[in-house]
Amino acid sequence: MDDNNMTSSSDFTLTGLLTHYRASGFLFGVLCVIFFMAMMANGAMILLTHVDMHLHTPMYFLLSHLSLIDMMYISTIVPKMLVDYLMGQGTISFTACTAQYFLYMGFVGAEFFLLGLMAYDRYVAICHPLRYPVLMSRRVCWLILASSWFGGALDSFLLTPITMTLPFCASHKINHFFCEAPTMLRLACGDKATYEMVMYICCVMMLLVPFSVVTASYSRILITVHQMKSVEGKKKAFATCSSHMMVVTLFYGAALYTYMLPQSYHTPIKDKIFSAFYTILTPLLNPLIYSLRNRDVTGAFKRVLASCRGACTVTTEES
Repeated sequence: MDDNNMTSSSDFTLTGLLTHYRASGFLFGVLCVIFFMAMMANGAMILLTHVDMHLHTPMYFLLSHLSLIDMMYISTIVPKMLVDYLMGQGTISFTACTAQYFLYMGFVGAEFFLLGLMAYDRYVAICHPLRYPVLMSRRVCWLILASSWFGGALDSFLLTPITMTLPFCASHKINHFFCEAPTMLRLACGDKATYEMVMYICCVMMLLVPFSVVTASYSRILITVHQMKSVEGKKKAFATCSSHMMVVTLFYGAALYTYMLPQSYHTPIKDKIFSAFYTILTPLLNPLIYSLRNRDVTGAFKRVLASCRGACTVTTEES
């Protein structure tokens, strides 16, 4: 097949996060640590919310699913990177690139919507505490999850066919560490107008709509907190919301740069840094932020540890 023709089965080459060969060993070690810590931390969050009765609330129900999404989308990127550094090559087939693109867009899109809808949960908890059990019933929680997954799936099914059917008639060298949408667009030639329009619409849905929900919710929260007379109540409200705001700022900030800024502001190194931040570091930071800044989570962790020690002591005495 001629390289200038549209290809549907040719391999791509990923340059990786760092192109310097001597740094590959160090980067492999760092990625291993980050990946396993992220999997363990998010797995611990899911386990705690499942076994501890004090965390059987809508907020922690949604947090456990946020951890699940983090585990799934970091697994679509980092294992491939580790294999590439271990093998000393970054080849990825067209089919594997398409699958990675599809899964990544679905998981990240679901997280965009879930983070936005979690702001509604904090709004109800602080602004309408007496109606919280009704407004955040189990049915509403499942509806929030279903909406998040539907939004992520919609992004995948819309963008993947359009992107991966574009003619890649230029170089098949992807100057990135995974098959990300803006990078794949730069490799394509031909008429990109349809893709760019659909991409813009999806970005508005994925980023601006959830971000608008976050902004509206926290504006009302700040007004309500400002009107509180109790200093202790204000501290508790800020403590409850600050963790979520940190996660939203980190995640949306990097994603807004990647998908909303014009291409003239982008460079390959900036794209890699921002992408690494919200695809690799954020899944590690999310559970740490929520656990270190949340007394409920630390309390649950201590209770689980105490019960495990008690069970071990009883087993030892019996033996």
